[in-house]
Amino acid sequence: MKTIDIVTLLLLVIGGLNWGLVGIAHFDLVATVFGLKFGEVSTLSSIVYILVGLSAVYQVISFRGWVGSRQEEAPVRAR
Repeated sequence: MKTIDIVTLLLLVIGGLNWGLVGIAHFDLVATVFGLKFGEVSTLSSIVYILVGLSAVYQVISFRGWVGSRQEEAPVRAR
């Protein structure tokens, strides 16, 4: 697994956990890490949110490429 895959996966886990906490407990982990209150945004927290979003785009593109390559490798069954 490439380093970028690991980093983007980690960011997606952080983003997923953050949204889960927001939905369940109204607790914004990213804001708390940067000393902000729920719903507040700073430049640093915005960067984290942007990186999480870009990670999602990267993973979608990578996954589509992986799925496409797996379909090409699948053996064709005789009828």
